[in-house]
Amino acid sequence: MTQLRPEYAWSPTGWPSEFPNDDPAHAEVWCYTDRFSYHRGDQVRLHASTTAESFEVEIVRDGARPRSMLLLQEVAGKHTPTARDCYTTGCDWPVLATFEVDASWPSGFYLVLVRVTRADGTVFEREHFFVVKPDADGPKRPLVLVLSTSTMMAYNDWGGANQYRGIGDDPRNDIGAPEVSARRPIARGMLRKPPGAPRESNMFTPPPFWEPRYEAYEWARYNGYSRHHADAFWATYERPFVVWAEEAGYELDYLTQHDLDADPGVLAGHACAIVVGHDEYWSWRMRDAVDRFVDGGGNIARFGGNFFWQVRITDDGGTQICYRDPAADPVTGTDDAHLVTTAWDYPPIGRPAAESMGLTGSSGVYVRYGCAAPRASGGYTVYRPGHWLFEGTDLYYGDVIGAAPIGIAAFELDSVEYTFRRGQPYPTFEDGAPENLEILAMCPAVASEEDRWAGTVPLGSGGPGESQGLRELTGRATGDDASDWQYGSGMMAVFTRNGGTVVNTGTTEWVNGLVARDFFTEKITRNALDRLGG
Repeated sequence: MTQLRPEYAWSPTGWPSEFPNDDPAHAEVWCYTDRFSYHRGDQVRLHASTTAESFEVEIVRDGARPRSMLLLQEVAGKHTPTARDCYTTGCDWPVLATFEVDASWPSGFYLVLVRVTRADGTVFEREHFFVVKPDADGPKRPLVLVLSTSTMMAYNDWGGANQYRGIGDDPRNDIGAPEVSARRPIARGMLRKPPGAPRESNMFTPPPFWEPRYEAYEWARYNGYSRHHADAFWATYERPFVVWAEEAGYELDYLTQHDLDADPGVLAGHACAIVVGHDEYWSWRMRDAVDRFVDGGGNIARFGGNFFWQVRITDDGGTQICYRDPAADPVTGTDDAHLVTTAWDYPPIGRPAAESMGLTGSSGVYVRYGCAAPRASGGYTVYRPGHWLFEGTDLYYGDVIGAAPIGIAAFELDSVEYTFRRGQPYPTFEDGAPENLEILAMCPAVASEEDRWAGTVPLGSGGPGESQGLRELTGRATGDDASDWQYGSGMMAVFTRNGGTVVNTGTTEWVNGLVARDFFTEKITRNALDRLGG
């Protein structure tokens, strides 16, 4: 049988991304804000386009108990044509509404809901967001949540493309846009979606000789949501954490990754910065902010996974650049070559991912995603139950926490190169792992889905060839044996540096345990927040 490159499961032909229509008979409204975050007292400028004569704007502070903060009715509408390459250039729509962030609005995540009522009485509604930051010169809460806006930017395919796909229509060879714009709407499902919408992590344990399915993509296609709704951002990751945290009595301040890029000192005044879910993309300046914070005695609680790519943020936060291939990036060979937008573990960058977060996405990655370790436990095996992170859990060596059907160790996970001595895992330190990194728990992971169908069955990860190329990029593919690049791990790990502590659970799906109210996941999360935020 001829070996074909498998099709991407998220890219069947004939599945378009959202794009506005020009027909007044089917009234729509779309919007975006001029920035992702504001201080109280700032003015929010809402860029919009609509085929209706007027539309409504509602501002809702989201969380465990969503609260409507502002309602603007009968906002005058205007339709503006949208460029076909708006995913790169931005929509360039006019400002149709402005409002001030009221002094009474607390730091938090705010939905911008825009809606029109059509002639048949049905309502068309879409959403955007903004974050209210803590006052620059005011008191800070000990805990601050940093929202993964760069990963959202990479996956947002509103308007036709993102940094994975959309240029061309070949399901075996997705081509993404190296530059993507923040000045456009957000793909449907990243900010809001129904309870119980499928996740990328698969808790169904397949029978023998099963062919992989991807419920998150199928659900999206048949319900009118973005194919990437479960890959990134608020509705899938940060929101479930915030709902749990608020119900548990924790008070949070909010920032975005773009705030870290704009100001490396923005974390000052907080005790612990929290990262949740899928934070795959970081800029040099974002990492500077994290490293500066830890070196100054600040702490990081990362309940996330897949720390992998360097990006550049330009145009006052309006554009994100990621070429992936170093040869394609114009900064290669210049004085700014360390800013090349490729894997952090690409040796010429000289800044391994593990130096900041303790773990790296290039030593994982996939578990229970399609046919990537599809029958793994979906949980973590505990190796150091005596660590303070496990205090009060009654865990023993070899216990498995958060296994399917909960699945805290699933989809994409981070790790470092490691070895075992007397039944305990230790870093080998060949990949930039901090010298005092402690590996607390582990689970098997693979670099790609194993293609047992000679390219005739679509896969979510693009197949072994793609992942081998990534491992070669990071210097981890050292021979012809597939095990040199295919097999890895997910890990929970902790390290300290200059008075700061970094706790890293190393998995995108940690929030699954919080949603399920799993005792072990909740207690470990509390231990991290109480110790690091105290």
